[in-house]
Amino acid sequence: MNYKVEGAIRRNKNNFIIFIILWIILSIVFVMPISYAIANATINGQFMVDQFIGGIADAFTNLGTVIGKTFTPGYLGTYGSTLFKFTILYAIFVLVGLIKTAPKHEFSDIEHGSSDWSKNGEQYRVLSNKKGIILAQNNYLPLDKRGNVNVLVVGRIRFW
Repeated sequence: MNYKVEGAIRRNKNNFIIFIILWIILSIVFVMPISYAIANATINGQFMVDQFIGGIADAFTNLGTVIGKTFTPGYLGTYGSTLFKFTILYAIFVLVGLIKTAPKHEFSDIEHGSSDWSKNGEQYRVLSNKKGIILAQNNYLPLDKRGNVNVLVVGRIRFW
């Protein structure tokens, strides 16, 4: 299970900055107008839907004044609660994205046919890293090895 968390973090380490910047932009451009319209539509503890719908369009068109009024005492509490709900929803979407990008198994990012599957030079119990028939970078099949040293080459040669 640990390889899934490490793989998801490794694949998305560049995206974390994008996630944070997107959260900041959305909290200003999206959450502030909605919380402003909610605060204006709440009269005596009752939420007026028709006033909210009319106020939401006005809040998005006058974003500059909404940003200034959001930090006044009448609107700050509504903005805080709306931002908290938005942050939870945003975190759920980010976590779903991270889970989707997690590796399916331990060998997901390892190239097939490479020696990346081995740890601490264990491939050199069979292979050589100095001389012999070239198999891959720093991997040679030694010629003085006992047993079968046949090599199958897959590919094609182009003649022009």
